[in-house]
Amino acid sequence: MEWSLQTAEELAAALRAGEVTSEQLTDEAIARIERDDKAINAICVPDFDRARAAARDADQARARGEDLPLLGIPVTVKESYDIAGLPTTWGMPPHRNHMPAEDAVQVSRLKAAGAVVLGKTNVPLGLQDIQSFNEIYGTTNNPWDHRRTSGGSSGGSAAALASGFGALSIGSDLAGSLRTPAHFCGVYAHKPTLGLAANRGMVPPAAPAFPAEADLAVVGPMARSARDLALLLDVMAGPDPLTHGVAYDLKLPTARHERLGDFRVLVLDDHPLIPTGAAVRAGVNRVADALADDGARVERHSPLLPDLTEAAMVYAHLLFSSTSARLPVEVYEQLRAHAAALSADDQSLDAARLRGMVFSHRDWIEANDRRERHRHGWRRFFAEFDAVVCPITPTPAFPHDHNPDLMKRRIDIDGVEYPYLDQLVWAGLPTMPGLPATAVPAGRSPEGLPVGVQLIGPMFEDRTPLRLAELLEQKIGGFQAPK
Repeated sequence: MEWSLQTAEELAAALRAGEVTSEQLTDEAIARIERDDKAINAICVPDFDRARAAARDADQARARGEDLPLLGIPVTVKESYDIAGLPTTWGMPPHRNHMPAEDAVQVSRLKAAGAVVLGKTNVPLGLQDIQSFNEIYGTTNNPWDHRRTSGGSSGGSAAALASGFGALSIGSDLAGSLRTPAHFCGVYAHKPTLGLAANRGMVPPAAPAFPAEADLAVVGPMARSARDLALLLDVMAGPDPLTHGVAYDLKLPTARHERLGDFRVLVLDDHPLIPTGAAVRAGVNRVADALADDGARVERHSPLLPDLTEAAMVYAHLLFSSTSARLPVEVYEQLRAHAAALSADDQSLDAARLRGMVFSHRDWIEANDRRERHRHGWRRFFAEFDAVVCPITPTPAFPHDHNPDLMKRRIDIDGVEYPYLDQLVWAGLPTMPGLPATAVPAGRSPEGLPVGVQLIGPMFEDRTPLRLAELLEQKIGGFQAPK
């Protein structure tokens, strides 16, 4: 039997039943990587010798009667996580030899849960793209069409999962970096509530791996099934033991409902700032029809929904003020001059991004106040609804585009070109207020490419969108291997 495309839950059951060993699973995964990854380029830093040793240890532990949530299950880790003895470069050539001395807290949690780490997965330069390519490790291709991107910045992880290179992976998300690759590659991902999972050791080289509370950014699980997402989130969730973990224990609320028909869902397929392509719109409507078919309350409009245009603007301000904070002074001064030259009437997303890049602290405080008003609006919204179903990006995976100037790139939506970065508005919808969002497969485009949607849930009620994802998987199907 071939095990490489089985879920982690299925592999765990087979290991417990003695149907297979971790050594066998690991050897099969490694053989598959060595056979297929030349065309995909998902695994940028293999760690096969230590993986085989960890698999042997897992088998011995099971023989002693031990059991752990991920005992003996092969997994991968996004390159941006520190793993002792392996390089952490974030795709930056000056840091190609950066070798952390300690594991990131999430890598430690994976290993403590018994997982077998096969290696690291590819990322874009500095994690700052919706694609995954860099000068050190090259380009990761979409397993469904090698001419197209696997997404970013967790594109290597999504491509690895779709290709059967491990049952689980961990990534991160600031601008859809978990959800977009999942959508492009036909797998599952979960962006947790902001602050739910500790992120120490997921820092750019050669910054120290101190505990920090990153604005907007989260770490989270990726998998080939919704139940596996929940399994891995249980391993990842919880405060850093060096900070909040000194005083706090985690207790997530249970899912609001157990039956599909009990959910109250708002479905969105239009955004005021960018159109939704036909293939993605069809995916959203497929999910909406499945919900309605099982008796769920499905609405298309609600006065309780926070304003989507303002949400996108606040997100652009916060995102780009964060990502530009460490630019060289001369670059920052050039940006300030460009921003000062903008017309007050220019309310485009390009203008919002540029203004965000040169925010003063006073500007940031004002934007943060606007975010808090949105959070309060979402609290009112989720008193009446349980989830939002909406796109992750307006299109399926697009062809590779390596133009170094992101502002000059364009995204083709049903034959019409739009600014490349405008597609981030959907990813930013839950990111700006810090809400959880689960990416689920929702069908195929006419060209046969995967299409996913996101399920946005209430803050710290991550089990609600995860349970909805599981029920939808049962209703409309989930992961399918690329042909």
